[in-house]
Amino acid sequence: MKTTKLATVLAGALALSTALGAVSAKASEFINVLTGGTSGVYYPLGAALSKIYGEKIEGARTQVQATKASVENLNLLQQGKGEIGFALGDSVKLAWDGDADAGFKAPLDKLRGIAAIYPNYIQIVAAKESGIASLADMKGKSLSVGAAKSGTELNARAIFGAAGMSYEDLAKTEYLPFAESVELMKNRQLDATLQSAGLGVSAIKDLATSVEIQMVAVPEDVVTKLGAPYVAATIPAGTYQGQDADVPTVAVVNFLITHSEVSDETAYQMTKQLFENLPEMEAAHKAAAQIKLENALTGMPVPLHPGAERYYKEKGML
Repeated sequence: MKTTKLATVLAGALALSTALGAVSAKASEFINVLTGGTSGVYYPLGAALSKIYGEKIEGARTQVQATKASVENLNLLQQGKGEIGFALGDSVKLAWDGDADAGFKAPLDKLRGIAAIYPNYIQIVAAKESGIASLADMKGKSLSVGAAKSGTELNARAIFGAAGMSYEDLAKTEYLPFAESVELMKNRQLDATLQSAGLGVSAIKDLATSVEIQMVAVPEDVVTKLGAPYVAATIPAGTYQGQDADVPTVAVVNFLITHSEVSDETAYQMTKQLFENLPEMEAAHKAAAQIKLENALTGMPVPLHPGAERYYKEKGML
């Protein structure tokens, strides 16, 4: 009888221990959201996403991390140092292929897709007093092209190449994040900055209130030479102070990317909570107004995570 009671007590203790272990494992679910510089668009959207996940995914602990954006985010995901990250479509493709020139020493085979989100617009902004009104006018001028080997800088290289130009045509090339580029322009130490982001970049808004700006168009023939994943786009008049007309440019889609070691349930929840809380994302930055469920699978450069795949199947998209 005593043996039976002891066995029952031990069994109960084991069951309780197992249950507590399960709770503990769930409570320790960690989601690090990899973004970009704090003055860009990735960061406020990542902060909103981190908040949503922390509130909506049971037991999740979240963190938002400022980074050098696309290239760094993808390398960190491959190393398991983040659970979800923002990245430009061309960077994701180059990462999957292992393009060393773009900053990927080997193919990043652990990358998995969550969703296509909003397009990044290439926004080339010059100080009006620089006399720059076109891409050709950049010759002999100084330009910041984003952090070295960032997604923005890869865009800059591609555009210059398609326009039959290179950094050698410039008087000076700076490799700086958005906010630092703007500070140099305010101090008249830089003629122009190229920024790849959603419309309404806080750094450009800040610049436009301090100096007269000139938005520089990316011509249609350059867009045609670039080809996929680049598409023709327009920066609407009034996006920035002093910008009185529409400006033709080029855009490339952003993606949310995870890695293969993230659990199916976590990837499912990350996908589901993104699309079920879009108003909160839009409140963080208006670029999120362009995130649409129907576009979530468009041009995905890497395999979908099985967890994300499950969500899209539920929605009848696969």
